[in-house]
Formats: sequence, structure tokens, C-alpha cells
Amino acid sequence: MNIKRYCKTLLLKDDLQLIEDYKKVHAPGAAWSEITQGMRDVGIIDMEIYILGNRLFMIMDTIEEFDHDKAMTELAQKPRQSEWEAYVSKFQQTSAKATADEKWQLMERIYKLDK
Repeated sequence: MNIKRYCKTLLLKDDLQLIEDYKKVHAPGAAWSEITQGMRDVGIIDMEIYILGNRLFMIMDTIEEFDHDKAMTELAQKPRQSEWEAYVSKFQQTSAKATADEKWQLMERIYKLDK
């Protein structure tokens, strides 16, 4: 199966307690089931989020025919998605009204190890 990979970044508020709380919200089984199901429904196969200080780095693997803009628009309409975005915005350097696509900035790949 061929996949597409997207890498994104986002800044959290520079507050140690908020950062620890954000980690708890994303601990195994802690994310709302409607959120993870919505991601699967739009074609996201796998997602990982890494942290360094207050910077987040997301790796998102998708189905081959994934259209990022279309999928992010669809995801924003999924059940409880706007509620989730407002909830996690208290940890993030962003607006409570911002969609996931507005918060998470796509990164440009500038290097790939040759096979």
C-alpha cells in the first residue's frame, strides 16, 4: 500500500503545567473517540505527535489518494471536532476558534535519505 506522509508543527503555550496537561490529553486512550474516528474517516492511517519543549511535531500518514485540503475541511465538520479544537486551544498558541488545519502548519521536506 502506498501512503502519503505529512509533517506539521504547532507551538504550545510555554507553561510547564499546561504542557504536562496536554501530554495527558494525548496519552493512550485519552483522545476522544469521535476525534480519532474522524481522522480515520477522512483517510488518516496513522499519526504520531512528538514534543520538544513547547514545540510539537506531527507525522501523519494517509491513504494514497488523500487530498489534504479537502480532508481537513471534511474533518472540521466531524462530530465534536470544533469542541475538541476549542478544548485543546487552551494549551496551544492559537485561537479557540481555529480549526486543526489553521493550527497545525504543514512543514516542507528539504531532505530525504536516498535508498
